[in-house]
Amino acid sequence: MVRVHVRQEEQPRAARPPHAPEVHGDGRAGDHRAVHGAGLRGARGRRQRPRRFPAEFGARYRACAGGEGRRLRGAGRCGAGGHAVPGRRGGAARPAARAEQPARAGGAAAVPRRGAARHPVRLMTQGADVSGLFAEMVKAGAAADVVQKKLVQLYVCAHAPRMPRLALLAVNTLRRDCADPSPAVRGLALRGLCDLRMPGMQEYVQQPLLSGLRDRASYVRRIAVLGCAKVHRLQGDAEVDGALVNELYSLLRDQDPIVVVNCLRALEEILKKEGGVVINKPIAHHLLNRMADLDQWGQSEVLAFLLRYRPRSEEELFNILSLLDGYLKSSSPSVVVAATKLFLVLAREYPHVQADVLVRVKGPLLAACTSESRELCFTALCHVRQILSSLPGHFSSHYKKFFCSYSEPHYIKCQKMEVLCELVNDENVQQVLEELKGYCTDISVELAQGAISAIGSIARTYTEQCVGILTELLGLQQEHITSAVVQAFRDLVWLCPQCTDAVCQALPGCEDIIQDSEGKQALIWLLGAHGEKVPNAPYVLEDFVENVKTEVFPAVKMELLTALVRLFLSRPAECQDMLGRLLYHCIEEEKDMSVRDRGLFYYRLLQSGVDEVKRVLCSPKSDPSLGLLEDQTEQPVNTWASEFNTLAPIYGKARWALVTAHQPGEPCYAFSPCTDSGNRGTGSLISEGSKEVLKVHPDTGSLTLIPDVALTAEQFEKTWLSLDISCQQSLPWAGTVHPDTIQTALHVVHIQTIAMSKAGVQPWKAYFTAQDDSGCLFLTELLLEAEDSGMQVAVKQSEAKPEALQAFMSVFRTAVGAVAGLRS
Repeated sequence: MVRVHVRQEEQPRAARPPHAPEVHGDGRAGDHRAVHGAGLRGARGRRQRPRRFPAEFGARYRACAGGEGRRLRGAGRCGAGGHAVPGRRGGAARPAARAEQPARAGGAAAVPRRGAARHPVRLMTQGADVSGLFAEMVKAGAAADVVQKKLVQLYVCAHAPRMPRLALLAVNTLRRDCADPSPAVRGLALRGLCDLRMPGMQEYVQQPLLSGLRDRASYVRRIAVLGCAKVHRLQGDAEVDGALVNELYSLLRDQDPIVVVNCLRALEEILKKEGGVVINKPIAHHLLNRMADLDQWGQSEVLAFLLRYRPRSEEELFNILSLLDGYLKSSSPSVVVAATKLFLVLAREYPHVQADVLVRVKGPLLAACTSESRELCFTALCHVRQILSSLPGHFSSHYKKFFCSYSEPHYIKCQKMEVLCELVNDENVQQVLEELKGYCTDISVELAQGAISAIGSIARTYTEQCVGILTELLGLQQEHITSAVVQAFRDLVWLCPQCTDAVCQALPGCEDIIQDSEGKQALIWLLGAHGEKVPNAPYVLEDFVENVKTEVFPAVKMELLTALVRLFLSRPAECQDMLGRLLYHCIEEEKDMSVRDRGLFYYRLLQSGVDEVKRVLCSPKSDPSLGLLEDQTEQPVNTWASEFNTLAPIYGKARWALVTAHQPGEPCYAFSPCTDSGNRGTGSLISEGSKEVLKVHPDTGSLTLIPDVALTAEQFEKTWLSLDISCQQSLPWAGTVHPDTIQTALHVVHIQTIAMSKAGVQPWKAYFTAQDDSGCLFLTELLLEAEDSGMQVAVKQSEAKPEALQAFMSVFRTAVGAVAGLRS
């Protein structure tokens, strides 16, 4: 076959139309702007379409973007009344008559395409003010492109709180999209409606939200369920919609597992003031049967909610534990820890079951401790330390798993060293000490001092080996190492007096190296308390006395005063002169008031006689009863089972108590799994008579109330008459008393009603009882003599426990105070 190339006749340049392309002999287009404008095929055979958007949108965008020089990528300059032509910047504007295109998306005018909507969002994320494009972006949301709808909704939701009136323009578009045939469009529109944080949106969102809850597509139902929680948060203190709550409870049996989990989270948010979602027997069994269909995140959530269910019999308890047994070996650490907590809480009355569970989760926890994820590794180490408080040596056979790696961060290494200290036994003590000795010369000062402190803590049990290693480290003559070793010696001498001689022999020469305040205080304390065993102790302290004027740490000066007075009692001839000089400086020349007061105290004490000084200062130099590892008592698992899989092991008990001190916490109640209570104590706080929602968030502290107290009215009266009043207070009250509301509020916190007067009776009385896990009874009387008078509260306690009484009063005041707030 012979191909014949026909050369087109070239038109004269003067006669060529302004938009005609210049075609070369090889078929290449010369003026590519005209080729694109005419819709011809490019070099790859694809049809190139021009990017069109309204001229006024381009002008506003350039103004918001910071000048006429910044244009949308791929778009030319916009002429008056025309559209930009893609291509080089100098392209001519296309006439407005040719810019008209057929209507898109159901007759709508041409809207900016995805690229035009992407740039305002990009500038918005960079902090630029693009609020001037709000109206145009709302119009752009009418496009059929789902990605463009997402971009527009992101922009609109970000600017809606500042421009509520203009944001209403997008409501009609979103409501129309909620009826779109595509589930993706319906779900996206419903999410956008729920994200518009503006007043008065409830009337626009309510109908699409109910339709979304009954939508045939699971994706739309997922978004609708979460949208219920969003709308409820926007309503603030409005009354809970009972129909919506019932609809969400019915969706707990949805076929889609993600919808089920979302319903639990939404109900927890909506019913937060009432104590959260109620998990009864049908719901609990249904969730247990759906566990296999859930993903790892859903399983963790469901296991956390199942903590609220109390099995009614021993058989049901062990059936539940058998059903959840496989989740202790899950590949997800979050599922393993959540299942472990559920086992520990449900098996409170069965310590052997708890111990068996902790043995079974040893493998998953060890795998998490060696995970590449640093956050997961740190969290697992904290939970391992919590387990070791009840089962010392539980991980002793796997102690090498807790050796530090070079690339690990400092906080993980410190946690591993703490674990190693608790895993030391006669078989591995030598290997653990050799490993810690290597950390003592680490380039990190904090890590090296932490390793020395760990060796010092192990020395309380294995004194001889550890003292030898610490003495060897003094030979390195490194300032931070010497300081940490001397501090370890100070603590060790106080706890283990049998190593005092070995420590005193290692002290000479340390005074020339130590420069920090803590190290100086430790050395001075050792020289003052055991100076009779250190030959050069007075001369070392004399050096500190001569340099006292240049000493910058007041704590060092006060420690020097105490040590020198102590040493003066055992070696007076060598210390008398320097003690006088030190007292004169501290009383006459020292500017720090605490040091001056300490000097005056010792000066006046010396004036009272040597015997008086010995009586005050010659206290015991050691206390072997403190801190011995072999004598530490094991904590029961129940003391920390409720804190497992929370932030408490991460922060520590003390810090976590400070964090949650001013936050309302969920009450923790003990229960016996084999008794049937009939009605749960976590029932709804919505009274049938008044439909009022009570806000009860008691901070129970260490108080654990039992939900069911088997105390009859006769037993209550007999016990009440035999006890004295332990606490009596007056609570503010206004208006009449609604007995049902008070009874419901107190029942939630497991305070049972014994007797109560009818509403409107004056004086009004009520009697309540409660019992903690230790068996202590709290008998309470409420007395309201008049409507405008205060509510008198009298509490009697079967055992004298001031802390428990204080915690009980806090719970009682919170519950009754919430009812009083509703009545006021």
